[in-house]
Amino acid sequence: MKTLDQFDVTGRSALVTGAASGLGLAYAECMAEAGAKVTLTDIDAAGAEREAARLRAEGYDARADRCDVSKLDEVAAAIDAHVAAYGGLDICFANAGLDVGNGFWSPEGDRNPAGQIDVYDPERWYKSIGINLTGVFHTVREAARAMKANTERRGGAIVITSSNAAEVNEAIVGVPYMAAKAGVKHFMRHAAYELAAFGIRVNAIAPGPFVTNIGDGWVKKNPAAKAAWDELVPVGRMAETYQVKPLALLLASDAGSYMTGSHVMIDGGMQLGPVKPLNDG
Repeated sequence: MKTLDQFDVTGRSALVTGAASGLGLAYAECMAEAGAKVTLTDIDAAGAEREAARLRAEGYDARADRCDVSKLDEVAAAIDAHVAAYGGLDICFANAGLDVGNGFWSPEGDRNPAGQIDVYDPERWYKSIGINLTGVFHTVREAARAMKANTERRGGAIVITSSNAAEVNEAIVGVPYMAAKAGVKHFMRHAAYELAAFGIRVNAIAPGPFVTNIGDGWVKKNPAAKAAWDELVPVGRMAETYQVKPLALLLASDAGSYMTGSHVMIDGGMQLGPVKPLNDG
């Protein structure tokens, strides 16, 4: 098979959670551009439909659905609707996530006390785990169910959005986010092990600082956060969402057919060295 032919996903269908913006939207665009039919799901139903309509206007086959990944029944319903619309599920991006604060900067732009786990808001912990970890479990569970049920289209590709915070002590995002993403990393590996016999590959993309609702939100509300990112990233800048598309396509397509259980970093080199302490000023 020729090299570029391996990246073609024409005739396949993909579902992306958290697809109204950020990396999820980039994944949905990538799949459509490479030939797949795409369902964009998001808790922001209007945002998902807006972006699906834009893709349709550009000539792609796209639909939207509302989905709160913290609720198993909503994930199951969204995947069932996708299967009904497209005849099966070939590719799933378990992407939906959020930042709840408790890092050095909160989503509101306030600097938090460093190293004070004893004063962390437990409700933010529960919310982070519920979306960033349990939501991934729900999505992978239901995607695997749909892929295993379709005997005519054996197998599939599941791509999870993890984070370099699963491996790097990234104090900016805080303990709840890091704990959830570390859980995602190891859940992904065991899911890959269990599902390999069914031809289902499971991999994870581990981004560093990207200009998304999470990363860009910090830097707009607190310029000091932007300076902190620039100091932590060897390449000296945050990434734009389009830069994740080639990696997403690799993991979703036949080009990545011998990859499963991989936690792939795309973080501008942040994992190369220790994180500079941020609690010295």
